[in-house]
Parts: sequence; structure tokens; C-alpha cells
Amino acid sequence: MPILELWVPIAAVTVATFFLSFVFWAVLQHHRQDVGFTPKQDEVIYLVNNSGIEPGRYMFPNCADHREFKQPEKVEMFNKGPWGVIDVWAGKPSMGRNMGLTFSYFLLVSIIVAYLTGLARPAGSSFLEVFQVATTAAFLAHVLGGAPEGIWFGKRARFFITDAIDGAVYSVATGALFAWLWPAAIATPVTTP
Repeated sequence: MPILELWVPIAAVTVATFFLSFVFWAVLQHHRQDVGFTPKQDEVIYLVNNSGIEPGRYMFPNCADHREFKQPEKVEMFNKGPWGVIDVWAGKPSMGRNMGLTFSYFLLVSIIVAYLTGLARPAGSSFLEVFQVATTAAFLAHVLGGAPEGIWFGKRARFFITDAIDGAVYSVATGALFAWLWPAAIATPVTTP
């Protein structure tokens, strides 16, 4: 099915998932405890400000060259810990920029779900047939997409769970809207010879 024929469900899903994201993060606020706050925050901020650290992601303990981990003092440092990741941003977060990027993400996922569902289901497919494919494709993006990054960089279990719940809701909403707005089969007139 041509993707341009699916612009209505793409637009509906993009707006719906963006709105659900707002509800989850700003209204329900079940993510408030996903990220912890450092004790002695003022001291941590002072340390980062005065360390010369550039914006980026840093893992500790870490070495510029992995061969350094053969040195006894580096092995001891690694075994003793603490272990973690710190992200230092280039500036104050921009709500407008981040909302725009979030909307773009939901649009991209909607387009990909439309593409995959259009390959798997023709116009006129039943609600359940479209729902199964669209929900599964959305689940891959919204629930499983960020899992490897979270596994390797210390995402808290609670954050995994709340993100998975949000993602499951996004996926079901995506599947339901695609199924509800799926184009009907075009009846072709029967001609007699």
C-alpha cells in the first residue's frame, strides 16, 4: 500500500503518542522517581564546573587506553568502584527543542509503522489484522528500542519499567488508530465480456 494513502493514520498516531507522552511526563508524573538526585548536589555541581569536563558522556572508572587496565592500580580502581556514567550537557535543556524532537521521533515511528503495516496488510484488512502488525511494529520502537543503551549505561530498573509501560500504551494506541483509520478496499467494478 502506498505510504501517502496512510497520511491520516500517520498524523493521528503522531499527535496521539505525543499527547500521551505529555500526559505521562507532565500530568501523571510517574517518572518523577526514575532518576535519582545526588546527595551534596552543590558539591557535585561545583566539581563538574571546575573539572574542565566538556559536554558528553563519561563512564567511570575508565581509561583512555584499555591496556591501562593491566596496571595493578587501575585494576584495583576498577574493582573497588564506584562505577557509573555521567552525562554533561552543553547547556540548559530547551523545552521547545526537546518537544520538537520528541514530536519528530513520534512522526518517524508512525511513518515506519505505516510502511511496515502497509507491506503486510492491504487496504480493506480487518481491524485485528492491522492492529496486530501496527502494534507489534510500534512495540519494537517504543518498548525495545532503547533497551540496549539502558542495559549498558545503567538505566535503573524502575525507569525500564515505567518506560516499558509508556511504550506499551503508545504501541496499543498506534495499533488501534492504524486499524481504525485503515483504508477500505477499493471496489473494482466487474465487467462482463
